[in-house]
Amino acid sequence: MKALITGASSGIGMDMARYMSNELGIDLILVARRATRLEKLKKELKTDIKIISLDLSDFTNVQKLYNETKEEDIDILINNAGFGLFGEFHQTDLDTEINMIDLNIKAVHYLTKQFLVDFYKKNSGYILNVASSAGFMAGPKLSTYYASKNYVLRLSQVVYEEVKRNKKNIHISVLCPGPVDTEFNEVAHGEFHTSSASSEYVAKYAIDKMFKNKLVIIPTLKMKLAIFMTRLVPMKLLLHITYNIQDRKTKKRVK
Repeated sequence: MKALITGASSGIGMDMARYMSNELGIDLILVARRATRLEKLKKELKTDIKIISLDLSDFTNVQKLYNETKEEDIDILINNAGFGLFGEFHQTDLDTEINMIDLNIKAVHYLTKQFLVDFYKKNSGYILNVASSAGFMAGPKLSTYYASKNYVLRLSQVVYEEVKRNKKNIHISVLCPGPVDTEFNEVAHGEFHTSSASSEYVAKYAIDKMFKNKLVIIPTLKMKLAIFMTRLVPMKLLLHITYNIQDRKTKKRVK
């Protein structure tokens, strides 16, 4: 088997690569901006590894990635690349938010569609999109990130149902973790004040559940309960609670 993983130079993507190569024997195409990190990771891995250094917030690079890999007979697509930005919506940097939308939504949408069409032709394949527990809620002070993960979650659910109705041997999953110990805080200018799951645990859990054809993958019982409770809380109260949670995470205001 062969898998393509975006955002593979750190965090969940990196640990997915380690698990899939070293434990499951899967060949990999690893994609991220930081080539040196990918080269370092490649030395740890046991299977055939191809490295592609691209910034997928630039849509021309997303198209380039597909064109470069569409003949590779990929069995698994993992859309993991993404980032967030803390701050109130009227204060956060617009260019950064547009880049986030381009990466978190546009790249995921394009790659999911293109590889899905290929998977239909051969009637096989796995797609794992990385969303977040944020995908179930609205997120004051992390607004664009929450909105982008809502998109990823709902798109994945729709594609799952369509594939199921068409009786195709294609498996769609979406990973929705809570806080994970990655570089997310540093990039987003925030800090979690609740315990975080390890990226190694989340990566292994997600891949195992993907192969069991689980649609929505939530790695911890704590987050499963939290997401269930959001269904019982009135929207305005939930917004108030979420604002206070995000406010405690913020290190500094974005200018």
